Amino acid sequence: MNTYLVGGAVRDALLGLPVRERDWVVTGATPEEMAAQGFRPVGKDFPVFLHPQTQEEYALARTERKTARGYRGFAFHTGPEVTLADDLVRRDLTVNAIAQDADGTLIDPHGGRRDLEAKLLRHVSPAFAEDPVRILRVARFATRFAPLGFRIADETMTLMRQMVAAGEADALVPERVWRECERALMHERPSVFFEVLRDCGALARVMPELDALFGVPQRADYHPEIDAGIHTLMCVDAGARLQAPLPVRVAALLHDLGKAATPPAEWPSHRLHEQRGLPLVERYCERLRVPAACRDLALIVTRDHLNVHRVAELRPQTLLELLERLQALRRPEVFSQALDACLCDARGRKGFADCDYPPVSFLREAAAVAGEVQARDVVADGYSGVAVGEELQRRRIAALKAWKAGPGTRPA
Repeated sequence: MNTYLVGGAVRDALLGLPVRERDWVVTGATPEEMAAQGFRPVGKDFPVFLHPQTQEEYALARTERKTARGYRGFAFHTGPEVTLADDLVRRDLTVNAIAQDADGTLIDPHGGRRDLEAKLLRHVSPAFAEDPVRILRVARFATRFAPLGFRIADETMTLMRQMVAAGEADALVPERVWRECERALMHERPSVFFEVLRDCGALARVMPELDALFGVPQRADYHPEIDAGIHTLMCVDAGARLQAPLPVRVAALLHDLGKAATPPAEWPSHRLHEQRGLPLVERYCERLRVPAACRDLALIVTRDHLNVHRVAELRPQTLLELLERLQALRRPEVFSQALDACLCDARGRKGFADCDYPPVSFLREAAAVAGEVQARDVVADGYSGVAVGEELQRRRIAALKAWKAGPGTRPA
């Protein structure tokens, strides 16, 4: 029985990056022998065990054979006769197919260290083409390591395109697509994930609503980058620069889907793209099982991002209605995230990456002004029933009107 550290832990250590989790491969052992040493089995498709003390994953070395289309279409085999070399050759990328034995010696049969030095993501063998999830994984690895200068090997990108053309990407299940997308969105340059998927043709298969944005022109005076798809990717990168949470990044990604539904005769104008985008956001989120918090914020931002941009022009009543839709007075955390997503929209443009964005401070102050008027004060003045809500709204509108008129005019 021999144990080897494998995969990401070895790769990241060689790159000088923090090692967050460690995975192990065991050769020359049976499930019964593992259990006898106190390891707890957790694998469903093949034997994986948790170490009794560290709780790290130990998997028996295995081989796999393609039996059907899709990432579930595999038969696995484990046994004492399966070698480390057998296990490593089934892995996706050479940089993930490096092992380390107990004394620290590296086992690198596929040139992973060489590719790390060359900053290259290259597939191990033609068996890569048997698992469509690897398209998503390579896109995510390219995203994670883009700040270090990594790129995808030409032959690997060619293979990914062939897989898409063969229909392998159509077998990807929504949950797995979203899991990789979610992780990629939280990296430093999330745009790379979508660029890779588009380059190999997979974006049109798994996220057609996003793919449809590319090639759609916008007004150059508002959007010097012109292309709606490029603008969208600039927005998600703006979210990364803000170190925004996932819901903000998802809202930045989806807020302009309606531009793909604009009739070409109306280009480069996109009147009503907010309303046209709402069902597209719903469809995207439902299909990919996007978390509710992300979906809800994306819908809020899709519907009202233009109103936020032009908020200084709104009448007091319309301003109050906008604050209510942004949940400024009921859920301040959602309100703050919506403003951050609109900031991403403003900064996701060529030449505007660090622009000032007055609507954020304007709306925060407006929310504070409206929030000073409380229902309890209305009740204390003798109102009851539906009259409380009506009077509360009237007073908040009056407060906003006085605030907009300037200092010293706010009602006592």
